[in-house]
Amino acid sequence: MTEEDIIKQYLQGTMVLHRHLCPRQVLGVRMGLLAAKLLQLQLPQSDKRLLAFVETDGCFADGVMVATGCSMGHRTMRLVDQGKVAVTFLDTKLERAIRVAPAAGARAAAAAAMPDAPNRWKAQLDGYQVLPDEKLLNWQDVRVELDWKRIVARPGVRANCGQCGEEILNLREVESERGSLCRQCAGERYWSAAE
Repeated sequence: MTEEDIIKQYLQGTMVLHRHLCPRQVLGVRMGLLAAKLLQLQLPQSDKRLLAFVETDGCFADGVMVATGCSMGHRTMRLVDQGKVAVTFLDTKLERAIRVAPAAGARAAAAAAMPDAPNRWKAQLDGYQVLPDEKLLNWQDVRVELDWKRIVARPGVRANCGQCGEEILNLREVESERGSLCRQCAGERYWSAAE
Protein backbone atom coordinates (compact mmCIF):
# COMPACT_ATOMS: atom_id res chain seq x y z
CA MET A 1 0.00 0.00 0.00
CA THR A 2 1.42 3.41 -0.94
CA GLU A 3 1.66 6.31 1.50
CA GLU A 4 -1.08 8.07 -0.47
CA ASP A 5 -3.35 5.02 -0.04
CA ILE A 6 -2.63 4.93 3.70
CA ILE A 7 -3.47 8.63 4.01
CA LYS A 8 -6.75 8.08 2.12
CA GLN A 9 -7.63 5.14 4.36
CA TYR A 10 -7.24 7.26 7.52
CA LEU A 11 -9.08 10.18 5.94
CA GLN A 12 -12.02 7.84 5.32
CA GLY A 13 -12.03 7.08 9.05
CA THR A 14 -12.04 10.72 10.04
CA MET A 15 -14.75 11.48 7.44
CA VAL A 16 -16.99 8.85 9.03
CA LEU A 17 -16.41 10.48 12.42
CA HIS A 18 -17.18 14.01 11.16
CA ARG A 19 -19.43 13.39 8.15
CA HIS A 20 -17.11 15.67 6.18
CA LEU A 21 -13.42 16.25 5.55
CA CYS A 22 -11.55 19.47 6.23
CA PRO A 23 -7.91 20.59 5.94
CA ARG A 24 -7.26 20.35 9.67
CA GLN A 25 -8.34 16.71 9.74
CA VAL A 26 -5.81 16.07 6.99
CA LEU A 27 -3.12 17.81 9.04
CA GLY A 28 -3.97 15.66 12.07
CA VAL A 29 -3.75 12.46 10.05
CA ARG A 30 -0.50 13.52 8.40
CA MET A 31 1.05 14.47 11.76
CA GLY A 32 0.08 11.10 13.23
CA LEU A 33 1.56 9.22 10.30
CA LEU A 34 4.77 11.25 10.53
CA ALA A 35 5.01 10.42 14.24
CA ALA A 36 4.74 6.73 13.40
CA LYS A 37 7.68 7.08 11.00
CA LEU A 38 9.85 9.17 13.29
CA LEU A 39 9.19 7.13 16.42
CA GLN A 40 9.19 3.84 14.50
CA LEU A 41 5.83 2.79 15.91
CA GLN A 42 3.05 0.74 14.39
CA LEU A 43 -0.09 2.86 14.27
CA PRO A 44 -2.88 3.04 15.04
CA GLN A 45 -1.68 1.71 18.36
CA SER A 46 -3.35 -1.16 20.14
CA ASP A 47 -1.62 -0.46 23.47
CA LYS A 48 -0.98 2.74 25.41
CA ARG A 49 2.63 3.31 24.45
CA LEU A 50 2.04 6.57 22.55
CA LEU A 51 0.66 9.71 24.18
CA ALA A 52 -0.51 12.66 22.09
CA PHE A 53 -0.65 16.18 23.53
CA VAL A 54 -2.80 18.14 21.07
CA GLU A 55 -2.60 21.93 21.28
CA THR A 56 -6.13 22.61 20.02
CA ASP A 57 -9.39 20.73 19.88
CA GLY A 58 -11.81 20.16 17.01
CA CYS A 59 -11.35 18.40 13.68
CA PHE A 60 -7.56 18.44 13.94
CA ALA A 61 -7.57 16.38 17.15
CA ASP A 62 -9.89 13.83 15.55
CA GLY A 63 -7.47 13.43 12.64
CA VAL A 64 -4.68 12.72 15.14
CA MET A 65 -6.94 10.25 16.96
CA VAL A 66 -7.87 8.28 13.84
CA ALA A 67 -4.26 8.00 12.63
CA THR A 68 -2.68 7.13 15.98
CA GLY A 69 -5.32 5.38 18.04
CA CYS A 70 -4.65 7.95 20.80
CA SER A 71 -7.87 9.16 22.38
CA MET A 72 -9.29 10.84 25.44
CA GLY A 73 -11.25 7.68 26.17
CA HIS A 74 -8.08 5.59 26.28
CA ARG A 75 -6.32 8.34 28.26
CA THR A 76 -3.62 8.54 25.60
CA MET A 77 -4.58 11.98 24.31
CA ARG A 78 -4.53 15.20 26.28
CA LEU A 79 -5.60 18.70 25.30
CA VAL A 80 -2.96 21.27 26.24
CA ASP A 81 -4.88 24.20 24.83
CA GLN A 82 -2.41 26.55 23.17
CA GLY A 83 -4.70 27.42 20.27
CA LYS A 84 -2.25 25.87 17.80
CA VAL A 85 -2.63 23.14 15.22
CA ALA A 86 0.27 21.20 16.71
CA VAL A 87 0.84 18.00 18.65
CA THR A 88 3.58 16.49 20.76
CA PHE A 89 3.89 12.72 20.58
CA LEU A 90 5.55 10.85 23.43
CA ASP A 91 6.78 7.27 23.16
CA THR A 92 6.39 6.24 26.80
CA LYS A 93 8.60 3.18 26.41
CA LEU A 94 11.64 5.05 25.05
CA GLU A 95 10.64 8.37 26.69
CA ARG A 96 11.27 10.14 23.38
CA ALA A 97 9.02 13.01 22.31
CA ILE A 98 8.58 14.92 19.07
CA ARG A 99 6.48 18.00 18.39
CA VAL A 100 4.89 18.40 14.97
CA ALA A 101 3.29 21.55 13.56
CA PRO A 102 2.43 22.84 10.09
CA ALA A 103 5.34 24.42 8.21
CA ALA A 104 5.10 28.21 8.01
CA GLY A 105 4.58 28.01 4.24
CA ALA A 106 2.17 25.06 4.22
CA ARG A 107 -0.83 27.06 2.98
CA ALA A 108 1.16 28.64 0.16
CA ALA A 109 2.67 25.27 -0.75
CA ALA A 110 -0.81 23.74 -0.90
CA ALA A 111 -2.03 26.57 -3.15
CA ALA A 112 0.99 26.11 -5.44
CA ALA A 113 0.40 22.33 -5.57
CA MET A 114 -3.28 22.82 -6.48
CA PRO A 115 -3.38 25.80 -8.89
CA ASP A 116 -6.74 24.72 -10.35
CA ALA A 117 -8.52 24.50 -6.99
CA PRO A 118 -11.69 26.64 -6.91
CA ASN A 119 -10.71 28.29 -3.59
CA ARG A 120 -8.08 28.36 -0.82
CA TRP A 121 -9.96 25.87 1.36
CA LYS A 122 -10.10 23.26 -1.41
CA ALA A 123 -6.44 23.88 -2.27
CA GLN A 124 -5.51 23.23 1.36
CA LEU A 125 -7.75 20.17 1.58
CA ASP A 126 -6.23 18.57 -1.50
CA GLY A 127 -2.72 19.96 -1.20
CA TYR A 128 -2.23 18.79 2.39
CA GLN A 129 -2.94 15.26 1.22
CA VAL A 130 -0.14 15.19 -1.37
CA LEU A 131 2.59 17.55 -0.18
CA PRO A 132 5.73 15.80 1.07
CA ASP A 133 6.26 15.93 4.83
CA GLU A 134 9.16 18.36 4.40
CA LYS A 135 6.93 20.99 2.75
CA LEU A 136 3.88 20.41 4.92
CA LEU A 137 5.23 19.91 8.43
CA ASN A 138 7.95 20.97 10.86
CA TRP A 139 9.07 18.64 13.62
CA GLN A 140 11.62 18.57 16.39
CA ASP A 141 12.64 16.42 19.31
CA VAL A 142 11.35 17.90 22.56
CA ARG A 143 11.14 17.12 26.26
CA VAL A 144 7.66 16.91 27.81
CA GLU A 145 7.66 19.12 30.89
CA LEU A 146 4.36 17.78 32.26
CA ASP A 147 4.52 14.86 34.68
CA TRP A 148 3.28 12.43 32.05
CA LYS A 149 3.67 9.43 34.36
CA ARG A 150 1.10 11.04 36.65
CA ILE A 151 -1.15 11.69 33.63
CA VAL A 152 -1.12 7.98 32.84
CA ALA A 153 -1.62 7.28 36.58
CA ARG A 154 -3.00 4.00 37.85
CA PRO A 155 -6.41 2.90 36.58
CA GLY A 156 -8.81 1.79 39.26
CA VAL A 157 -7.35 4.03 41.97
CA ARG A 158 -10.11 6.10 43.54
CA ALA A 159 -10.53 8.54 46.41
CA ASN A 160 -13.44 10.53 47.74
CA CYS A 161 -13.22 14.26 48.30
CA GLY A 162 -13.21 15.10 52.00
CA GLN A 163 -15.35 18.18 51.35
CA CYS A 164 -17.93 17.45 48.61
CA GLY A 165 -17.77 13.65 48.77
CA GLU A 166 -17.47 13.18 44.98
CA GLU A 167 -15.30 10.37 43.68
CA ILE A 168 -11.88 11.31 42.25
CA LEU A 169 -10.21 9.03 39.69
CA ASN A 170 -6.65 8.47 38.53
CA LEU A 171 -4.75 10.13 41.39
CA ARG A 172 -6.19 13.59 40.65
CA GLU A 173 -6.89 14.41 44.31
CA VAL A 174 -5.05 17.18 46.12
CA GLU A 175 -3.70 16.38 49.58
CA SER A 176 -4.25 19.12 52.13
CA GLU A 177 -4.49 19.59 55.89
CA ARG A 178 -8.22 18.89 55.36
CA GLY A 179 -7.43 15.51 53.77
CA SER A 180 -7.90 14.42 50.15
CA LEU A 181 -9.80 17.01 48.14
CA CYS A 182 -10.97 17.21 44.56
CA ARG A 183 -9.34 20.03 42.62
CA GLN A 184 -12.54 22.07 42.68
CA CYS A 185 -12.74 22.00 46.49
CA ALA A 186 -8.99 22.65 46.72
CA GLY A 187 -9.55 25.96 44.89
CA GLU A 188 -8.67 24.98 41.30
CA ARG A 189 -12.08 26.01 40.01
CA TYR A 190 -13.28 26.04 36.45
CA TRP A 191 -16.96 26.32 37.44
CA SER A 192 -19.04 27.79 40.24
CA ALA A 193 -22.66 27.29 41.28
CA ALA A 194 -25.18 29.38 39.37
CA GLU A 195 -27.21 31.89 41.38
